[in-house]
Amino acid sequence: MKINLKIIFIIVILCFISTFQEGCNNKNENNSKSKIKKTETPKDDNYILTFIDLGSVKCIACKMMEPVMEKIREKYKGKVKVLFYDVWTEEGKPYAYLYKIKVIPTQIILDKNGNELFRHQGYIPFEEVEKIFRKYGVK
Repeated sequence: MKINLKIIFIIVILCFISTFQEGCNNKNENNSKSKIKKTETPKDDNYILTFIDLGSVKCIACKMMEPVMEKIREKYKGKVKVLFYDVWTEEGKPYAYLYKIKVIPTQIILDKNGNELFRHQGYIPFEEVEKIFRKYGVK
């Protein structure tokens, strides 16, 4: 079982690397980076934190994050904003550059001002996310 998870993880990483190598070789790379400016980091005064998941709808570990994000939406409604960016799409790829991710899924937690408080690579269970929320004042 552990070997199968390692193989899946390695495949996901290789797919991700090949996706970004393709983007780096593309002449329009600068256009992709310029679609999102640093000032466009999600900010919302109504939320205490923003939870961002950067991944893909085709990635197995990323699919495992879907129920975690749904629990966050339900339990922390009005306190935590939940965003998902599919970085394997043209629309989502600029977010991978913006947040400088290397592995999917990557979770980032931002404060009200858009400052990064926490970053995690790979699957993270809901219980671990809750501990982080409590650390930053969300109950």
